[in-house]
Amino acid sequence: MTIQTLSPADAKRLIEGGAKLIDIRAADEHARERIPGAINVPLERIDTVDPGNNAIVFHCRSGMRTQANADRLAAASDAPCFILEGGIDAWRKAGLDVHIDSGQPLEIMRQVQLTAGGLVLIGVLLGFLVAPGFFGLSAFVGAGLMFAGATGWCGMATLLQRMPWNRRKAA
Repeated sequence: MTIQTLSPADAKRLIEGGAKLIDIRAADEHARERIPGAINVPLERIDTVDPGNNAIVFHCRSGMRTQANADRLAAASDAPCFILEGGIDAWRKAGLDVHIDSGQPLEIMRQVQLTAGGLVLIGVLLGFLVAPGFFGLSAFVGAGLMFAGATGWCGMATLLQRMPWNRRKAA
């Protein structure tokens, strides 16, 4: 089954008509920023969706995850399925309501990006300014990111999830 994309305005009309809005992002992403009324069903649990007789509109942040997984999303239900074109970013740009909870921590992957980037920068600066051995820090972080990309397991993300600021329950 082919899954169609909808503009934010068309998706809003369909949702107002009874369609379910499903956010396929991770729980930490949904807790920080979400479209009011969206149900969070992370992509890894998408097979648990039960829309009843309602159409489903799937969304992510930019639309890339939903497009990349369109076949899987369409197979998740017998109900008519659609993708919100451009995701929550396009929804926000269209001037539609988005709930932001700035009290929630940044998404884990953004934390990984900030931490990894900071460690690489520090390693390079210390390598040039103090001792060449500090370049090893940048190499270590780069190797860790390569390993994460190859295996799907990120040690830095696992460590960051255990930090005190990330122990809050998702809303």
